Amino acid sequence: MARLWRLNSLSCASVSILVFVLLLNAMDVSCDDYLVPGYYRDSCPLVEDIVRRHVLMAIRKDPRMAASLLRLHFHDCFVMGCDGSVLLDSRGSIESEKGADPNVNSVKGFEVVDSIKFALEIACPAIVSCADILAMAARDSVVLRGGPNWDVYLGRRDSLTASFSGANKFIPLPNSTLQTLITNFQAQGSHTIGYSRCLNFRQHIYSPLEQDEEEYAEGSTPDYCSQQKKRKSKPDPVFRRILRSTCPITGRDNSLTPLDYSTSVFFDNHYFLNLMQGKALLQSDSSLLSSTYTKELVWAYASNPRLFYRKFASSMVKMGNINPLIGDQGEIRQNCRFVNSQSLTSP
Repeated sequence: MARLWRLNSLSCASVSILVFVLLLNAMDVSCDDYLVPGYYRDSCPLVEDIVRRHVLMAIRKDPRMAASLLRLHFHDCFVMGCDGSVLLDSRGSIESEKGADPNVNSVKGFEVVDSIKFALEIACPAIVSCADILAMAARDSVVLRGGPNWDVYLGRRDSLTASFSGANKFIPLPNSTLQTLITNFQAQGSHTIGYSRCLNFRQHIYSPLEQDEEEYAEGSTPDYCSQQKKRKSKPDPVFRRILRSTCPITGRDNSLTPLDYSTSVFFDNHYFLNLMQGKALLQSDSSLLSSTYTKELVWAYASNPRLFYRKFASSMVKMGNINPLIGDQGEIRQNCRFVNSQSLTSP
């Protein structure tokens, strides 16, 4: 199975960011010279301070916003590349990605991006792209929740259009199989914090437990793991009962459950520990134990948080390099919700 990579979703309804780390780290995504750290050093020297301050205020108001901002960057990059297209509202010929199945009633944080953009337009008008704001806000969200830091490569420009069909096609769903996740990542070149809606994990928790246990018993952990570790990787029936109390077989579709029960608002490696103990919330998470390669990575990250942090930071840099617009491509939007040619009063 050639190369794998994947992400941990920090917000309601997405695949986990963790899958992103596993899969993306094995991808060939080049970090070419067109994106560089310190891109705005002369043109807008306070840009990172401004972004960080607004992200901090948003997270203090609602800790779940960290997950939402990280996820916005992820959902942006997997549709046409990291170009700010996910931020566009429907207007004129543009059909917003916000209404696509993986995004509707799920992606959040647009108002935070609006406030950052407003402040930057005062400090340095028409300089900082919305796509770069997403990249910086994602990094700051992780750091402010206790996760790793990394240099954000900047210099992206904003798209002139959105892709509703692309959002439906390329953003992985919570019930994705491992092969589907791999295919989606290949087409483009971690839940550790956040929540998911009942609608996105109901099918997983009401599937026959006996069948799941049989699948996991066939080898859901690396060959070198002990039999005790192997038993812990089976679906946890107590965990399922807890989830079913929150998410009945019908109704309460929008009820929220933490992706990580033990440390839901902190960025750490508990997602992997939970996975090894059979406490995967989403079907896409469980699929990581269906491959020997990903099983070994799950165990490695569960046992070595520093390794996970290092790989996660590397994956974020790689993801930020997926098909950015540079040079005279696209534009620097003055309002992240609209392209510059659209007046705010146009239909």
